[in-house]
Amino acid sequence: MTTEELEAKVAELKKDLFFLRMQHATNQLDNPVKISAVKKDIARIKTIIREKQTEI
Repeated sequence: MTTEELEAKVAELKKDLFFLRMQHATNQLDNPVKISAVKKDIARIKTIIREKQTEI
């Protein structure tokens, strides 16, 4: 994936994280582990983006 695609994926995951937090705050979230999974996915993608930036 290109850097632009990865950054778009991060933006999408941040939006998902926001909605998961809202669901958790209103006690509508069935599985709170999803929040930490999304955070880890964001961190993984940001790491890949950073690695690509340092290659140049």
